[in-house]
Amino acid sequence: MNLALLKSPEPKGKLDAMTTLTDVAASAVPAGVGVVNGPSGLGFGWDAVRWRHAEDQVRRLRQRIFTATQDGDLKRVRNLQKLMLRSFANTLVSVRRVTEVNAGRLTAGIDRRTVSTSEEKTELVNLIHHQSEPWRARPVSRVYVPKANGQRRPIGIPVIMDRVLQARVVNALEPEWEARFEPKSYGFRPGRGGHDAIEAIFTTACGKNAKRLWALDADLHAAFDQIAHDQLLRQIGTFPARGLIAQWLTAGVVEQGRFTPTERGSPQGGVASPLMLNVALHGMEQAAGVRYYTDADGNPVEAVRNVPIVVRYADDLLALCHSKDQAEQVKARLSTWLAPRGLVFNEDKTRITPLTLGCDFLGFGIRRYRNGKLLIKPSHAAVKRIRKRLAEEMRTLRGGQRLGGHRTAQPDHPGLGLLLPDRGVGQGVQRAGQLRVEPHLPVGATPAPQQTQDLGRGPVLRHVQHHQEGPMGLRRPRQRRLPDQVF
Repeated sequence: MNLALLKSPEPKGKLDAMTTLTDVAASAVPAGVGVVNGPSGLGFGWDAVRWRHAEDQVRRLRQRIFTATQDGDLKRVRNLQKLMLRSFANTLVSVRRVTEVNAGRLTAGIDRRTVSTSEEKTELVNLIHHQSEPWRARPVSRVYVPKANGQRRPIGIPVIMDRVLQARVVNALEPEWEARFEPKSYGFRPGRGGHDAIEAIFTTACGKNAKRLWALDADLHAAFDQIAHDQLLRQIGTFPARGLIAQWLTAGVVEQGRFTPTERGSPQGGVASPLMLNVALHGMEQAAGVRYYTDADGNPVEAVRNVPIVVRYADDLLALCHSKDQAEQVKARLSTWLAPRGLVFNEDKTRITPLTLGCDFLGFGIRRYRNGKLLIKPSHAAVKRIRKRLAEEMRTLRGGQRLGGHRTAQPDHPGLGLLLPDRGVGQGVQRAGQLRVEPHLPVGATPAPQQTQDLGRGPVLRHVQHHQEGPMGLRRPRQRRLPDQVF
């Protein structure tokens, strides 16, 4: 039975829409093994998975969840999310994301385990789909990374199993909230980034007729570590994996061998933590008094006059207001709205300023001049950081060894010495079929026999080209040769 020729049946209902092993890894199943709905009892090869087909399955199911949320069909949304959570293609894509795509793929949790080989990835996929008991979340490993201001940021590293399960949950929960998130939210969202936030600020404050010329530059204090669990779970509602999310929030942290329970916050460093923060901060624009004109489908088009504009990127926000009094009112409203969520403003980084004096946001300096021109360029602090980094890189790459008072380059690759064969650049660099050149000898010099014995090498034989004696430092003029016949 040649399973490579099998075609997956067209989905007829919700249960039939589930991804099967035939759809994704049929070419890797041994001949003579029957194909059933799901991966139970089947072996497959990680290197033989059709990744484009698996990613298409996940993308289409995410789109269906997004569309059902826009239509307001909550029952259909929950059914599709259940399909996503038990989808084999979702498991494959999640394992690939955690073990091959993410930057921390080689960082281990408290279990000291990483997955790098194809056999280990295959074993991990089988473990997820064949576990007999529900998974219990493990504590995260607490490490610290330096921040730009000299302080340290705590990072929680989950075990590899929790990371894969979080990636599967994100694929099921993120499409629902992408249909609900506010229009000026740009942090940790698919298809959006920091430059989109800067573009929104420029569109609002540029031009001579711009009205929102006061800015509330605010930052939340330890947003990831202070999120209230009850409020977050209340917003998630009846999501099928709600219990697993609650376990991740209360799993605790292990730092230097000591366990500490977590009563607040979502450990920064997990796959699902950015989504949890965006869910917790959903509704900030409405709390600040922002209103939009909508089109026939209910999508926001343009902000109503005399209301502020709030641009948020994760826990950093910039509110553009008409006056200083309006900016103070927005700050008071947001402080009241953040209190039940366990969050407060970082007063050291929060200030109200006119755009004529300028402010920094996401590494950019935003300033409006008297002639009405708005300039957004990298801030002084960002330029200073990149210059410091470049200086460190140049010092790291700066090689060489002092020989006879002169610095000579030390090539990191043997082939560099072949570029300059007559200048003694590389120590011990020798081309095939040629004699060794000593770097401390002048060009064309031949060491005496007693010197060669001390060096432990044979005599250096070099062909010295004799030139006509002439003043040093002067260049002989080039002699022109006239043609024999002039036509």
